[in-house]
Amino acid sequence: MDEILYELRDHAAGLNAGRWDYIFSIIKNFRGRGASFLLPDRSKITMTVPFMRAYTELLVQTCHKRGAHAIGGMSAFIPNRRNPAVTERALEQVAADKRREAGDGFDGTWVAHPDLIETARAEFDAVLGDRPNQVDRQRPDVHVEASDLLDLRIDGEVTDEGVRANVSIAVRYLESWLRGVGAAAIDDLMEDAATAEISRSQLWQWMHQGIVTQESTPITRELVERLLAETLAGLERSPGDKFDEASEVFRLVTLGEEYPTFLTIPAYARYLVDETASTATGPVRTLVGAAA
Repeated sequence: MDEILYELRDHAAGLNAGRWDYIFSIIKNFRGRGASFLLPDRSKITMTVPFMRAYTELLVQTCHKRGAHAIGGMSAFIPNRRNPAVTERALEQVAADKRREAGDGFDGTWVAHPDLIETARAEFDAVLGDRPNQVDRQRPDVHVEASDLLDLRIDGEVTDEGVRANVSIAVRYLESWLRGVGAAAIDDLMEDAATAEISRSQLWQWMHQGIVTQESTPITRELVERLLAETLAGLERSPGDKFDEASEVFRLVTLGEEYPTFLTIPAYARYLVDETASTATGPVRTLVGAAA
């Protein structure tokens, strides 16, 4: 973080705590290091687990030491105007998340939906008052070592439901991405490329580490293939959807012996081929769609 701020010192306003990208990086870089680097179901990896807590506090301290703004992460919960219970839960979750960020010294934050702006702003206003930021909070109380950033101890297990959820989220997000939609509302959460990366990377790691779920189910290629088939069978298909292509990409990035660095690399290849073949102005449309 010091190096990034230094190199971009004339151009950077601050750093953002990209929570999903950070979790993905942890899984990707330590996927073959054994049981001590295994993470449980994604739903158990909250912002208060040791390694996430360490990196966010270090981010605030580093930014403020350099006179830069620390920007909080995006809570994935989103409201549903057709379901008051979902909306209430989203507002409660986002309020708690932003209350913690503001209390830790962050200067601003992200939200996943416009309806959450008021909730997030209220939590920051309660801490900031009339101040535009809290860069003056230097956080001398924070002492983060390399070991803290790699403290992956989490109270949670790998479950059958967690495996199934990863398959479902990954293939459904990929289908959305292949249609040019880079942020997709799935099961009342805002999913993006990083959350799909977490989903497929956890599956790859669990399979290659021979993990057995809490319910005593071995996580194998055959299991993931079966869950993929069940997921596809339960989806409402429509003309022009991209689920067949998404399944192909999912298999490439999840079930192979080699681990692709990013799922978007084969996904771009798939998208480029499809779009170029379907239109005379393929290269132009492809660039716009891929960028979206």
